[in-house]
Amino acid sequence: MDIFDNKGLKPMLIAEQEEPFDSEDFIYEIKLDGIRCIAYLDETGTDLRNKRDKKLLPHVPELSNIHKQVKGKCILDGELFILKNGVTDFYEIQKRVMMSDPFRIQLAAQKYPASFVAYDIVYLNDKQIDMLPLMERKMILNDTVVETERISISRYIEQKGIQLFELAKQNGLEGIVAKRKDSLYTFDKRSKNWIKCKVMSTDDCVICGYIPKEHNMISFVLGQYDGDILVYKGHVTLGASLRILNQYEYKRIEYSPFGEVPKGNENATWLEPSLVCIVESMPTEKESFRQPVFKGIRNDKIPTECKIRE
Repeated sequence: MDIFDNKGLKPMLIAEQEEPFDSEDFIYEIKLDGIRCIAYLDETGTDLRNKRDKKLLPHVPELSNIHKQVKGKCILDGELFILKNGVTDFYEIQKRVMMSDPFRIQLAAQKYPASFVAYDIVYLNDKQIDMLPLMERKMILNDTVVETERISISRYIEQKGIQLFELAKQNGLEGIVAKRKDSLYTFDKRSKNWIKCKVMSTDDCVICGYIPKEHNMISFVLGQYDGDILVYKGHVTLGASLRILNQYEYKRIEYSPFGEVPKGNENATWLEPSLVCIVESMPTEKESFRQPVFKGIRNDKIPTECKIRE
């Protein structure tokens, strides 16, 4: 079975660790805020797929010719991203891959062109090389890709993971990925050979209600104050549960504490805004949280102290 012809590859998964670390056994790369992408490149053209094997090239036609920048038939693992104001913007690339109108896609490509950065190679000239150690694959990758504005190779440093993490944090980036130098490429498997260290921020929010989800899960409806006005801030599902909520006193109410019911919250059970919780999320300039995680209830703060960040 030729993995190039069959497509459908599921990339190696990345484990998460809260704290960055230094080690002579690892290399460290910047984690770009984009969409994981497998690139199948040969003399006939470019084929880009996401983790679910959806074709992405129709959404990023500006990358149609990146196959001309490689020195052989290859499969690259990397990230599809868009730069906005000098940093990668997840919302722009996410919005792009949701577009279907070719005219709108062309306009978006002219305004914010997408790029692909390769950080691994698993196939070259009809041979799988996933069982070679990472540093050998890095050398092959470097010899295979000719960089341009639309395709590049991920840079890395050795040993100084904490320093790179701090630089990522200072520049508003998502975080770093630590990779063991001798690691093999294991499709669709997660291990401590690849570790993501995220830059996270925390916010204090008011629990304003909850929404039942599938598999006995729930989402907490979140709010923060803008002056004296309670403002809707979205949901948090990861870490949320009625078991946690029922450990505290709360009161159900028959109306939205925001006044109007925010879109998508029509099935919410509304609560009197009395409980304060901690929400951890990815830094973003948007008004809502990205990848929020419920971290617990705090009793040392009153709801009106949960202010929107300026």
